[in-house]
Amino acid sequence: MKRYEAILFDVDDTLLDFKQSEHVALEQLLAAHNVRMTDELKQQYVTINNGLWRAFERGEVGREDVLMGRHTQLFDTLGITIDAHEVEQRYRDHLHDGVHIIDGALELVQTLSEQYPLYIVTNGVTETQFKRLEASGLLPYFKDVFVSDATGSQKPMKPFFDYVFDRVPNVAPERGLIVGDSLTADIAGGRMYGLDTCWYNPHEIAATVETTYEIQDLHELKSILSSSAIDKVGR
Repeated sequence: MKRYEAILFDVDDTLLDFKQSEHVALEQLLAAHNVRMTDELKQQYVTINNGLWRAFERGEVGREDVLMGRHTQLFDTLGITIDAHEVEQRYRDHLHDGVHIIDGALELVQTLSEQYPLYIVTNGVTETQFKRLEASGLLPYFKDVFVSDATGSQKPMKPFFDYVFDRVPNVAPERGLIVGDSLTADIAGGRMYGLDTCWYNPHEIAATVETTYEIQDLHELKSILSSSAIDKVGR
């Protein structure tokens, strides 16, 4: 099988459980405005947030539109006027305080870092992602961390991957593997750039994009990299 010369990892819902951190942060944010979290309200926020991030991936809105717009839109539905910048900062503080690591993630990167150069590729806010990676214990195992707001573009756009591979020494894209949970940002983006792709799909949803590998548990990646019994999808 192919020997990879670099492995690129997404962060949110691949290595860190963003959904859990998001739930706690949102609950605390709403409580500060005397609003009780409900399943309906949580889903409303998730729909707003995900929609804005997908628009960001397509280049339709900017970073600030996502970070401020998600809070403004949510609180508008509650009839509450907010200072979006202040609310966003409180939200980020809550995210920093509540880091939840995906089962097996730390063990995986500890093991793989002894065999491969590992890199982080993530859409998000640099300060937040570094703090969360540091708090989780994952940060020391990565050669470098590439965050969209520092690169000037975002996954799945080609300029994001250009930025990354200009700074990953002596590795051609076809010798790299990207691991992530997003079919659009990670799998479609990586595939477009010539990377092999590994889709982390713990909920076993139907694929709409071809991927080199598909896993439901992070432990499976070690088997893929070390075994000749490889379950390739779409090859």
